[in-house]
Amino acid sequence: MLGTFCVRVCSGFRATSCVRTLHSLPGITVAQIDEEVAKLLELKVRLGGDDGKHQFVLKTAKGTRDYNPKQMAIREKVFNTIISCFKRHGAETIDTPVFELKETLTGKYGEDSKLIYDLKDQGGELLSLRYDLTVPFARYLAMNKITNIKRYHIAKVYRRDNPAMTRGRYREFYQCDFDIAGQYDAMIPDAECLKIVHEILSELDLGDFRIKVNDRRILDGMFAVCGVPDDKFRTICSTVDKLDKMPWEEVKKEMVNEKGLSEEAADQIGEYVSMQGGMDLAERLLQDQKMSQSKLACAGLSDIKLLFSYLQLFQVTDKVVFDLSLARGLDYYTGIIYEAVLTQAGVAPVSNEAQNGTNAEESVNVGSVAGGGRYDGLVGMFDPKGRKVPCVGVSIGIERVFSIMEQKAEASAEKVRTTEVQVMVASAQKNLLEERLRLVTELWNAGIKAEVMYKMNPKLLSQLQHCEEAGIPLVAILGEQELKDGVVKLRVVATREEMDIARTDLISEIRRRTSEA
Repeated sequence: MLGTFCVRVCSGFRATSCVRTLHSLPGITVAQIDEEVAKLLELKVRLGGDDGKHQFVLKTAKGTRDYNPKQMAIREKVFNTIISCFKRHGAETIDTPVFELKETLTGKYGEDSKLIYDLKDQGGELLSLRYDLTVPFARYLAMNKITNIKRYHIAKVYRRDNPAMTRGRYREFYQCDFDIAGQYDAMIPDAECLKIVHEILSELDLGDFRIKVNDRRILDGMFAVCGVPDDKFRTICSTVDKLDKMPWEEVKKEMVNEKGLSEEAADQIGEYVSMQGGMDLAERLLQDQKMSQSKLACAGLSDIKLLFSYLQLFQVTDKVVFDLSLARGLDYYTGIIYEAVLTQAGVAPVSNEAQNGTNAEESVNVGSVAGGGRYDGLVGMFDPKGRKVPCVGVSIGIERVFSIMEQKAEASAEKVRTTEVQVMVASAQKNLLEERLRLVTELWNAGIKAEVMYKMNPKLLSQLQHCEEAGIPLVAILGEQELKDGVVKLRVVATREEMDIARTDLISEIRRRTSEA
């Protein structure tokens, strides 16, 4: 309201007159005025300055961001940890186009389909930016008639979402996916996916975490015995999926008022989705009077029991919880589903918080950091003969991980190195550029990461300061006397220790010292 009024008041006035007018109005705070002035200034820039020339705003598109060298160094470290884990488990990698035919993506994401970015018609093909890496992977398997693969894929995906960038939610972001495709015995590959999530989150040291597991068959069986009509299963599932963001009362309200579910059915669902446990909960539900009536639910519960037996062997049950509130809204899941969330010390899991009517964001700073599940029917949707390839996989929410790692780096006094330079080739006197270039070439040819200043006669102090600022551990210093004696003065930046090293031994000495570090 104030914005509309502000534009009305300010039309035809200069900015100073507008601000004075706003200050004179009763009930308007300084903060509101500052906000409106900022909007007006941005509007002015968009429309053009006082000289009437059009000017554009230098900014990134909504829901996107740039990454500076420090941030990229953190990203690279995270990627290396994740890729190392994927390779440790025997995965190979693929790549797919950043855009797909629109019909490839349509109808695979339930209510989230509205978040797909459609592109303009390009010569007869209707295209969309990929929403995730799972559907393109299924298309790749069907197109190439692949029935067996363990693959990882790290690439950008796009969602027309409302970004919450402080919590690591963007419109353009990376996904790190690991998937196992093929006909295998029940729950063995599923358990390995959960082991991978456990390994990655433990290695990244992000803080305490929980991995919630459930099964789509248990959800569908639960909906059936609670009286949900068949045609409402998917839409009610999407509403249950909001329990990590909304309290139960709001979720129930949406089920009854917006989705047309009876209050009795919603209350019965509410009793089940509040349950959490482990193998013991699965055993209890198999004896439950209502749930035991559903063959679908019983099949899911039996697999949950089997899954937990494998998770015990993988030594990860301390972090895994069977949670009936977990739904994951994507339509293509057919069996086991899971999601990893970060928790604060001493804070109850999200679903309990939701039951108590508190804001889930208070207990989980960045929400889910990994998720996945089994999707046995997705490849068959693309195969001309409908041949199915059972698949299970996990996606690491890498942007949210980055947000936490960046915050930790800011809070820590530890300096983040943005280069990997091992040694700086410096000179103590003038007219030694050629000698510096000869030496740095020797180091490069030997595979040493080295750097030299782009000046004819740099001051030694400037060269040493650069090493301290960039975190370069060693300096190879050349002077006239060193050249005569056939040595190089090697300086350890951290301790300022210096020693003369024979030119022939320099490369081995640098390798020894950098490998120790």
